[in-house]
Amino acid sequence: MRENQDFLKLENVHVNFHLRAGVLPAVQGANLIMKRGDTLGIVGESGSGKSVMSKEIIRLNPSPPAKTEGKVIFEGIDMVSLTNRQLYGIRGAKISMIFQEPMTSLNPVFTIGTQMAAGLRTHLKLSKVEAVERSAEMLDKVGIPSAGERLRQYPHEFSGGMRQRVMIAMALSCDPTLLIADEPTTALDVTIQDQILELLADSVKNRDMSMILISHDLYVVADTCDSIIVMYAGRQVETGPTREVFQNPAHPYTQGLKDSQPAISGVRAEYLKPIKGMVPNMLAVPEGCAFHPRCQYAEEICRKEVPTLQNRGSNRSIACHVM
Repeated sequence: MRENQDFLKLENVHVNFHLRAGVLPAVQGANLIMKRGDTLGIVGESGSGKSVMSKEIIRLNPSPPAKTEGKVIFEGIDMVSLTNRQLYGIRGAKISMIFQEPMTSLNPVFTIGTQMAAGLRTHLKLSKVEAVERSAEMLDKVGIPSAGERLRQYPHEFSGGMRQRVMIAMALSCDPTLLIADEPTTALDVTIQDQILELLADSVKNRDMSMILISHDLYVVADTCDSIIVMYAGRQVETGPTREVFQNPAHPYTQGLKDSQPAISGVRAEYLKPIKGMVPNMLAVPEGCAFHPRCQYAEEICRKEVPTLQNRGSNRSIACHVM
């Protein structure tokens, strides 16, 4: 078992995209600390900054137009200060990422085996034969039958669920210490979703690694992660142990996310309670608390001042003036 130390820290990270239409503040003042073996969920609606924040950990946001401030410290190294050559040795080896849509992440003109072997030969310095053997072993571990034969096939010959399993196999093949999964169950049916989430949870447990799971679904994160970050309009609005946040959400936005999720009570399905209004245009974020136009508890101070994350005990923090 590896030493339980702080191996990932984000310190006041800002990511701004400088576009022709203006400056888009995708992530504002992000902070987090993870220990080896932790599982962290990041939730929020589309456009809340979840993916941008996670991609910044391995410096995948294009610069330009993205400009980053703050520190991203992984295993004692500030990722923001690294060159592209230095980052190349970390991406896929120590930090792997499962992207949201596997069909756009896999190259349609190369076989699955060719794509899997490329990373293995680069990072683990395996021979061609060793890379093929390792690739087949990883496909077998993620539940793809006839792995040796499937290596010779192309992405279009796999179903959506199978392509996602291939992405997981590729991400785990070099034994990373951190896995970032960006909406890994999007567009998959419920049965396949459960299988993918169980596979990720087992991989974290058996490989002694940490995982960041990005989702818009509180229930997915509640079943998988130890702690949670709720984001809205580029800012963290609530953080804490997943079970506590899920059972007793403190921020009005977190409450709204929970109420808008499908749930079954007894034998009757409860009606959904959608959050009123729309996610703000990130090129014209409202002054003060960005959530105040949609918040039933908003007061005058909410329209003028941006709330900061305040500790509420039990490792929970909330950015709200009135709750």
